[in-house]
Amino acid sequence: MSYRVGLAILAAFLLGIYVLFQIATRPPQAPDHQVFVNGQILTMDANNAIAEAISIRGATVERVGRTEEILALVSDETEVTELRGRTLMPGFVDAHGHFPGSGQVVFAADLNSPPIGDIENIPALLNRLRAFAESRPDGWLSGFGYDDTLLTEGRHPTRDDLDQVSQSRPIAISHISGHLYVVNSAALAALGIDEMTPDPEGGLIQRDPDSPDGRRPNGVLEETAARDAMRQMLDIGILDVLRMTTFAAREYLQAGVTTASAGGMPLSLVKALGPLSRFNVFPQRVALFPLLEEVETELLGGTWRPETLAQGRLSLPRVKIIADGSIQGYTGYLSEPYYESYKGDARYRGYPSVSRTDLFRQVEGLHRQKVQYAIHVNGDASVQDALDAIAAAQRAVPWPEVRPLFIHAQMSREDQVRRMAELGVTPSFFSSHTYYWGDRHVAIFMGPERAANMSPAGWALAAGVRYSAHADTPVTPMRPLQVVWSQVKRTTTSGAVLGPHQQVTPLQALRAVTIDAAWQVFLDGSVGSLEPGKLADMVILSGDPLKAPDVRALVVEKTFIGGAEVFSHR
Repeated sequence: MSYRVGLAILAAFLLGIYVLFQIATRPPQAPDHQVFVNGQILTMDANNAIAEAISIRGATVERVGRTEEILALVSDETEVTELRGRTLMPGFVDAHGHFPGSGQVVFAADLNSPPIGDIENIPALLNRLRAFAESRPDGWLSGFGYDDTLLTEGRHPTRDDLDQVSQSRPIAISHISGHLYVVNSAALAALGIDEMTPDPEGGLIQRDPDSPDGRRPNGVLEETAARDAMRQMLDIGILDVLRMTTFAAREYLQAGVTTASAGGMPLSLVKALGPLSRFNVFPQRVALFPLLEEVETELLGGTWRPETLAQGRLSLPRVKIIADGSIQGYTGYLSEPYYESYKGDARYRGYPSVSRTDLFRQVEGLHRQKVQYAIHVNGDASVQDALDAIAAAQRAVPWPEVRPLFIHAQMSREDQVRRMAELGVTPSFFSSHTYYWGDRHVAIFMGPERAANMSPAGWALAAGVRYSAHADTPVTPMRPLQVVWSQVKRTTTSGAVLGPHQQVTPLQALRAVTIDAAWQVFLDGSVGSLEPGKLADMVILSGDPLKAPDVRALVVEKTFIGGAEVFSHR
């Protein structure tokens, strides 16, 4: 065979591979024209209009109205869907989560306890890790989702526990909050952590009080002390990135999520998600918030902006500051002590991950660079620092267009919610917490009075503060209808109603996972409501979410992105 013939064959082969790749990654195509009639169309527009039918031209909404009006637009080429009384509404917008984090099941062991998982004690946790290690024998061994307060032992696993799985292979497991990690002895050595390692600013290396000098790390790493362990856990190959992303994308589509969020994602994954979106590995739109701590020097120095990484359906509307930690991890920063004393310290209030001085400097710097930002705040002391930092920045560098976003804002006081209104701050509440952690907030973390006001949506509405609600997936499962139910019912796993004065209506709860969530990430001009000219991102539900006794029982029957069907229940 001649050289030229060989080149021709190679070129033909490569062309064939390219064509197959283009076919495999081609996004689903919307019909030229389709209508949906005889149903309930929840538009989520400014008037919360409800229609009977909707017309879609290609990727965009053409018209909403009565069935006879929409049928008048039908031609021989139109695809007509009979809703038969079902509800069609905007696709759910994930206000805050960690897409594609729920797909980490492909490379890490699921260590969740009921009601999410089935791990009830430390021996079961260790057995799960051993079994997972057999299927994934190389590299760091990882796990996620353990909850010390739901384990029979009532404590965190330690390095000594994890050493029973392996003393030579590094192991890292993340707490359900994502704010603490536990590592074994091999991992501590790999991370360079020993008795002489000081606690980093904004973090803590827990120590074994029974060790000779009381300084032996016990394997539990809090907040900034856990960052390197998190990076090691997420240091995965491109095949795992693909598997994780496709797993999460399917899960989100099944739940009706058409716009996902990735808050505080490491830059390594940020840079991977863009090309994956461009090549249609996942169909969702994704609003991504890089961690400020990873880009602070370049961003505040004016040599880099987050939007430079936007591509495909990936946007970067904000950067994220993690100002404190997690209430259920005892790292949320409070103005008053935790209800149940932490390690015998009745005065313990948690601590900030970013000092007040640094927070003021960072927020002012972001104002100077005109970069929108989100601040993770859980405890009311952290909320106070963030509010003060925003007020100071507005005095120093007035920026009328700024729209600060508070992630979680879980223990915000009523006076702080009113101040959010004054400063133009919009919170995204972790409303599902009332179900998953409400009972323990009452009994362990916050006590009855403060727990009754966690995720205070009622106060927000009273103060005129526009808010959203989220699941923080993978901290809790991606179930938007659970988020809606939790806002309306505020019922815990024991069946108690937690703070009925903070309940909202079903319609407001639905807005918090559609148009109001889209507004927070500056996508409300194109998604979040069904209005002429906007993208046809939408779902069909099996029933009426405004009247269902338990909205969680409704089924997402179909999901559409840009008018194209991307999921069907059947």
